[in-house]
Amino acid sequence: MEYSDSYLRNILQTTKVIACVGMSTNPVRPSYFVARYMTLKGFTVIGVNPGHAGKMLFGQRIAASLSDIPKETGVDMVDIFRQPDAVPAIVDEAISTLPDLRTIWMQIGVTHAEAALVAEAAGLAVVQDRCPKIEYQRLFGELRMGGFNTGVVSSKL
Repeated sequence: MEYSDSYLRNILQTTKVIACVGMSTNPVRPSYFVARYMTLKGFTVIGVNPGHAGKMLFGQRIAASLSDIPKETGVDMVDIFRQPDAVPAIVDEAISTLPDLRTIWMQIGVTHAEAALVAEAAGLAVVQDRCPKIEYQRLFGELRMGGFNTGVVSSKL
């Protein structure tokens, strides 16, 4: 899947509240550090994981499901950290329960063509097989903070 930089940039510039489905409370899991990074960048990130429901993480209470997130929370992106076969049910639940939803984002390794078509038919932007943290860093010049893509060739650090 190819996405233009302007498409991805627009999503990341207009998103305010992310529901992270499959978020872990384990700091070494990718879902944890993606959610932490996005929180540090000013996004509100609400974890969705029935095994951790009710716990607080990054200032937000983890929900058991998307339907447990209060509608007034204003979730406008769902970031999916689940296996591809779980995506259709997540997309259906998101469409039916999140009135401010604008984007379905599937993490690296997660794609589901049919679910993407359902989301697009509902008027949502869809991104598959990408990470919002990586795209944010790439598009807004922050990869250098991690020591990557500095544009400088040197043996000195």
